[in-house]
Amino acid sequence: MGVPKFYRWISERYPCLSQVLKEHQIPEFDNLYLDMNGIIHQCSHPNDDDVHFRISEDKIFADIFHYLEVLFRIIKPRKVFFMAVDGVAPRAKMNQQRGRRFRSAKEAEDKIKKALEKGETLPTEARFDSNCITPGTEFMARLHEHLKYFVNMKISTDKSWQGVTVYLSGHETPGEGEHKIMEFIRSEKAKPHHDPNTRHCLYGLDADLIMLGLTSHEAHFALLREEVRFGGKKSQRACAPEETTFHLLHLSLMREYIDYEFSPVKDKISFEYDIERIIDDWILMGFLVGNDFIPHLPHLHINHDALPLLYRTYMAILPELGGYINENGHLNLKRFEKYLTRLSDFDREHFSEVFVDLKWFESKVGNKYLNEAAGIAAEEARKNKQKKQKAQENSICLAALEKNEGEATPKSKSVLEDEPEDDDLFETEFRQYKRTYYMTKMGVEVVSDDFLADQAECYVQAIQWILHYYYHGVQSWSWYYPYHYAPYLSDIRNISELKIKFELGKPFMPFEQLLAVLPAASKDLLPKCYQHLMISQDSPIIEYYPLDFKTDLNGKQQEWEAVVLIPFIDEKRLLQAMESCNKCLKEEEKRRNTHSACLMYWYDKDAEFQYLSPWPEKFPAVERCHTRYKTIPLDAWLVEITHNKITKMNKSALYFCGFPTLKHIKHKFYLRKSGVQVFQQNSHGENMMLEITADENSKEQMVENVASLVLGKPVFVNWPHLEEARVVAVSDGETKLYLEEPHGTQKLYMGNAVPPTKVAYIGDKEQSIWLKEVQGISEQYQRRKGIIIHETSIVVYAQLLTGNRYQLNQNGEVYLEKQWSKQVLPFVYQTVVKDIKAFDSRFSNIKTLDDLFPPGSTAFMLGSPYYGCMGEVQDSRDVITEGRIRVVFNIPCEPQLDPLIQNQHKYSVKYNPAYILASRLGVSGYLVSRFTGSIFIGRGSKKNPHGDHKANVGLNLKFNKKNEEVPGYTKKVGNEWMYSSAVEQLLAEYLERVPELFNYIAKNSQEDIFYEDDIWPGEDENGAEKVQEIVAWLKAHPVSALSRSSCDLQILDAAIVEKIEEEIEKCKQRKSNKKVRVTVKPHLLYRPLEQQNGVVPDRDAEYRLFDRVVNVRENFSVPVGLRGTIIGIKGGNIFFLILASMCSVAV
Repeated sequence: MGVPKFYRWISERYPCLSQVLKEHQIPEFDNLYLDMNGIIHQCSHPNDDDVHFRISEDKIFADIFHYLEVLFRIIKPRKVFFMAVDGVAPRAKMNQQRGRRFRSAKEAEDKIKKALEKGETLPTEARFDSNCITPGTEFMARLHEHLKYFVNMKISTDKSWQGVTVYLSGHETPGEGEHKIMEFIRSEKAKPHHDPNTRHCLYGLDADLIMLGLTSHEAHFALLREEVRFGGKKSQRACAPEETTFHLLHLSLMREYIDYEFSPVKDKISFEYDIERIIDDWILMGFLVGNDFIPHLPHLHINHDALPLLYRTYMAILPELGGYINENGHLNLKRFEKYLTRLSDFDREHFSEVFVDLKWFESKVGNKYLNEAAGIAAEEARKNKQKKQKAQENSICLAALEKNEGEATPKSKSVLEDEPEDDDLFETEFRQYKRTYYMTKMGVEVVSDDFLADQAECYVQAIQWILHYYYHGVQSWSWYYPYHYAPYLSDIRNISELKIKFELGKPFMPFEQLLAVLPAASKDLLPKCYQHLMISQDSPIIEYYPLDFKTDLNGKQQEWEAVVLIPFIDEKRLLQAMESCNKCLKEEEKRRNTHSACLMYWYDKDAEFQYLSPWPEKFPAVERCHTRYKTIPLDAWLVEITHNKITKMNKSALYFCGFPTLKHIKHKFYLRKSGVQVFQQNSHGENMMLEITADENSKEQMVENVASLVLGKPVFVNWPHLEEARVVAVSDGETKLYLEEPHGTQKLYMGNAVPPTKVAYIGDKEQSIWLKEVQGISEQYQRRKGIIIHETSIVVYAQLLTGNRYQLNQNGEVYLEKQWSKQVLPFVYQTVVKDIKAFDSRFSNIKTLDDLFPPGSTAFMLGSPYYGCMGEVQDSRDVITEGRIRVVFNIPCEPQLDPLIQNQHKYSVKYNPAYILASRLGVSGYLVSRFTGSIFIGRGSKKNPHGDHKANVGLNLKFNKKNEEVPGYTKKVGNEWMYSSAVEQLLAEYLERVPELFNYIAKNSQEDIFYEDDIWPGEDENGAEKVQEIVAWLKAHPVSALSRSSCDLQILDAAIVEKIEEEIEKCKQRKSNKKVRVTVKPHLLYRPLEQQNGVVPDRDAEYRLFDRVVNVRENFSVPVGLRGTIIGIKGGNIFFLILASMCSVAV
């Protein structure tokens, strides 16, 4: 299925589903699973449109390692970390893999050809062929060795990995990555002592992970994925994981939304309404719009409201079925047939819309008999016509026609009317219409009853195979759907008595899959002895490797959705052709052509050995490796179909922190087109709206009553994505009750403790602010979450929880204290949840000072004179009774930055307004402003434009809409843009190259878009060539690679940063680090412990440019204790640092 389409569709329909990940709000997870192929693709070829892009293999491996580290650090799994790389896939998947790989090879070839035609010079190194990310290639074998090295290295050196069991299911283990993960989950669930409250997080980009996660019927399951920005040619993703916004898609919410979606049927069925069974049927319906194993049914497209149609039909027919269709992965054929029969009305409704257009077409061409041309033309006419009003359920609009040779006069009739001639005519035309589809799409000459019966059987067999695959694992390695197209719904009939059986068979060997899925362009990825089979005209299977092939959009819109029309591989012929070549394989190749088991790793402090690096020049050996492993047999996680029961959901009242729920607040729900904003765009379809209902009898509406309930206490805000917060004030817009506490106090007043409260009466100005806050919150809820909160009478002001910090009580005992943000935010009272029992297992085994500061542990100084210094805790038994800790601090040499701060003006870039540059260049200020932004030139002339293509020939040095500038070139001061001398040089160079372009734009300043033939009108002038030359010059110019930054960012100029680096280098040369031994009070020490992540070590610290800082986090991208200098600040939160190791990173 079109992955972004399905993901986008459910995100629009169920607006609260996805949540942007913020570090201190990430729920605690037991198990983290990674569908690895998305990471491998992202790190090896992030942008296929850039034909100049090249990357070395060691950089790919290092980037993959880094991505894995970041994902592990974000989620911090407690028990299991499972990495699954795609192994050999079932034959059913190979057809789709084959189509993808043929298409990607052809697209790459076309892009290179276009670049060469434009005169671009491409790098001499070979480009990365993404088709090598297929089991059995040399690249995958090397990657597997490096992943094993990485796991050994991390377990041995990173404490956070040492309490976790790590699984590596590599390319040698058969099965798709996500299905190997589900096999593991199913086997865990089958164990007698499985904890139904296990919290799962699955990382991956495919929409079918939503289906897979729901098949588990686990209560706490979330999907982790990068933010996808829709719009433009392709959905774009950022490259570096630190710069990536991650989203959590909560399946716990998805389950509740599905319950709401199908709630109308609750009172209409005679059997028990069971949400677990409804979810199973929802999964089945999702398969009908197409997926990786079968094509979509004709005219059923996600973006044409196919899914609401499936859901409406299901709710209409379910009361007549006597039970559910998908019985834990087994298709109830009788019920499925009834559902499809009702659904097949859609075929007739769709055709009835086309019918009138067909007859109109016939009357124009004088062709009485339906043919292929008429069908195609009518489809086109139908698409271009205004969308007709949807017909009532089960009704069909007919066009009855006079059968005169000359003219046809259409009349509208209802199918329910007693008009046998019209009915016969419609059915005849309908059958002929479908016959044309089968003849043109599938190439059959006679559409017989046997052919249609075979189509129906094949399709139902496919649905059953997919259900097995998702619920029980592979039931046949060799089965596949043998057509490029699916039958019409109305032709899937007489299926209730079908006997569906599958032969398990065996998975392909890696080289067999490579030959089955790769195009001839990727032949070098195969051992030499097989390559001739793809290119030699004498090859017995040469027809499977066409150099050119057609694609068919088949009703879809995007090229990547098109059907790739290449022949299906005949397994027997393939294996026969390979047989004579197998004996020529080298030993190393034979080793690659095998299946092997999954690897399970764990930490063992008693084990110690050297783990050699697979690439010593690039990655160091693990000198003291503390890892043990064992292999898991291939069939170890297979669960018999009969034992694969749905685990009953745990319905206890516990709220798991971080897992959102629609419970706790009374509300109504309904579907409505409300244009809720999803992925920065207004949604087009229906949204599931939630409307909070007021409790009329509540006495809580008085501000004094609310204050007595919540002031100084912890509550949960931001429903349904509940976050804990401490209430500091309550207001009704006239009266405000707030905590009267000393600065910096963040105490909770639990039980009978009375908070120190002060009452203030609000003036007009504050009342206006209160009303604006309420309006803003109300709009945000409705526009972003699809939640209507209605009239607000009380606003609660609270500080969000940011983490936990170790504190010492009067008895010398250590405890974890919640830390609250300094920032106070407003929340409307009707969205606040209180008095819920929250389950949080972040318990600590640190109880005493000895536990908190054991000898050898790392600590940082928060007091003077060694503020920020890192030290090692010593044996403190003789002073700990006095409440002190002995530490040896390392006092590093610090660079002398004061002279640089005083003289920074000497090195800063000078910026001037546009009129200064304009006077120096002899042009207008308008031209300076225009050329430093975007200038679009279209093909042809304004009067006669050629197509929609436009070239941007601006310098792109400022971005008003995005509020971005290019440091060293442009700067926004207030609302005015300023420019450096570097811009002046660039414009002078540009002006010298194409003065006619400047002249034309100066004379036509009122235009938004300019045209080639208008700028260069002479017959001997070629405007298209000129534009290509300008674009090529700009692309090759260093200006095209400049990085942008936000206009809100305070950032030091490059020359000053260089001076800082020089000072740091001088400091390193002096090597005057010294050590001091001191005894310190515990509150002046900060220990980098995982429980304290997200907590600011010194709450009173303020950050400025040139400040020296130190990283106090372990297991981070930056080593603990590494120092740096602040060179940029945005909003007081984001710091760009130059570190002592001379690398530039963002923390």
